Amino acid sequence: MFKLDLDRRLAAWSSLRKALEVSDDPLQDLIDFWQQTPIIPNNVLIDPFYPASWPTPWEIIEQNRYDDFTKAIMMGYTLLLTDRYKNSTIQLRTLVDKVRKRLYNVIYVDDEQVLNFSDTEAFLTSQIPEEFLLENIIELERPR
Repeated sequence: MFKLDLDRRLAAWSSLRKALEVSDDPLQDLIDFWQQTPIIPNNVLIDPFYPASWPTPWEIIEQNRYDDFTKAIMMGYTLLLTDRYKNSTIQLRTLVDKVRKRLYNVIYVDDEQVLNFSDTEAFLTSQIPEEFLLENIIELERPR
């Protein structure tokens, strides 16, 4: 999808949302789709702590530049734009692993599943190490 022109990228994202409605494993399908994202080190134009600085999901797809943060919010927005998850609580959380000095931008789905902690699978919230520090939490809203 990410090497396509804008119209085809938007169509692919729309097709994903439609597929999630009937999928037997929608979170895994979501992970598989966004796993293909070409990642840049850091998108300095977006402040993760200031949602007003965030582009819309359509602008992110138009820009076609993804870092760990924009990948996470696109996963959350994708879910919120489905009928299946439109009433779910989708939170962006920034977790800090002080031992490895690593930051994780993750999506919590109904406080049960965690996305973007791994590139290949969803985790249960109970699988996230307790020693990780919560640096930020923002409940995502369905974009207009």
